[in-house]
Amino acid sequence: MNRSSFVKLFVICLVTPFLLAAKPARNVVIFVTDDQGVEAGCYGNKVIKTPHMDALAADGTRFDFAFCTTSSCSPSRSVILSGLHNHMNGQYGLAHADHNFHSRTFVQGLPNLLNSAGYRSICIAKYHVQPEANYQFERIDAKVNGHSAVELAERAEKFIREADDRPFFVYVGSTDPHRDFGNKREYPGVKEVKYDPATITVPHFLPDTPEAKAELAELYQSVSRADQGLGRLIQVLKETGHYDDTLILFLTDNGIPFPGAKTNLYEPGMRLPLVVRSPDQKQRGVVSQAMVSWVDLVPTVLDFAGAKGPSYDLHGRSFLKVLDQPKVTGWDEVFGSHSFHEVTMYYPMRVIRTRKHKLILNIAHPLSFPFASDLFGSTTWQGVLKRDDAMYGSRSTTAYLHRPKFELYDLEADPRELVNLADKPAHAKTLAELQGRLRTWQEKTKDPWNVKYTHE
Repeated sequence: MNRSSFVKLFVICLVTPFLLAAKPARNVVIFVTDDQGVEAGCYGNKVIKTPHMDALAADGTRFDFAFCTTSSCSPSRSVILSGLHNHMNGQYGLAHADHNFHSRTFVQGLPNLLNSAGYRSICIAKYHVQPEANYQFERIDAKVNGHSAVELAERAEKFIREADDRPFFVYVGSTDPHRDFGNKREYPGVKEVKYDPATITVPHFLPDTPEAKAELAELYQSVSRADQGLGRLIQVLKETGHYDDTLILFLTDNGIPFPGAKTNLYEPGMRLPLVVRSPDQKQRGVVSQAMVSWVDLVPTVLDFAGAKGPSYDLHGRSFLKVLDQPKVTGWDEVFGSHSFHEVTMYYPMRVIRTRKHKLILNIAHPLSFPFASDLFGSTTWQGVLKRDDAMYGSRSTTAYLHRPKFELYDLEADPRELVNLADKPAHAKTLAELQGRLRTWQEKTKDPWNVKYTHE
């Protein structure tokens, strides 16, 4: 063997073990819209145009039964990034301005955990949790208009293309379609999609009025803009060769910004879109019936990344193994915890939602149900007040404002959640069973409001 051949053999023997040990990249992208609800084509809306959300669903898994744990911006985002219910992580309400709610100091957020696992991380646009030490992205790019959807994706592209051998975690917090919907200006790279209010079918929980249709048209335009941002981000992943080594999660934080949805634990407030594409999936275009919630997101990402969890137990579990399965067993209930939105909006609620039933515990039920300032000021609600309407959509205005301690609904017979069965003798057994399961969950997750069972 000559010297040249010997050197080549030596190099091969030296490098091969490292090549064999090297793992393929396991990148993560989470794209969160703001107040979208289930307004997307892939979720059955026949008017709205969301081709990129629809395409991602066709190439991944669309969850039909995905739920936030609280229908409020900062609290929901804290669950998305911590894997803990709000009553344990401490982010009971909004982070900004006078509201000033914080997560507790012990919380180890998803970016912290992925950073420790060797990831580089960035949050683009809406952050809306605190303190930063708990959710410590390597970089926070907040100086960008959250409605500028394509620009958000291009900020992500710059980060993805930076020379770095570490896998990446990109968290995009779009401001679309949060009020004021952001439709009064143009944005780079965005082709605005406008809607005729006359073409819109008003959902049952909203009044079928000109005000509601006009506001929904604005909402739809904002959602379609966010869709273009998602589409551009997916294009970036493909152009950079990362589409097939990246876990993509698309979701929203809570229901649409109308009374009856956002800040409520009725279905329009908490049942939301979740579209996931994993490079490991064997089946594409799956429509999953598994009941998942936002506490399951952190465990899922950690599972995909092969990263260690925090020093305490998380409240959810990974759903990676069920992405290929339309129907699964053992994924048949979710829980929710709502306490505030704005600091003035104290109205603690707890909920258990099963396949057939929902039980809502309104802990402060003697109070009138409070309004977020943007919802109260909406032309939809102001129209109801001006006309002194007896009905707000399919629910009476009085029933919306004044709620009993327990609300029990049979979701199969009553999907609109209008017939409260909590005081019906025929449903006493179901009520007692769900009350017990709800209280057990509160005890297990160290809910401070457990004191209400014994002190009041």
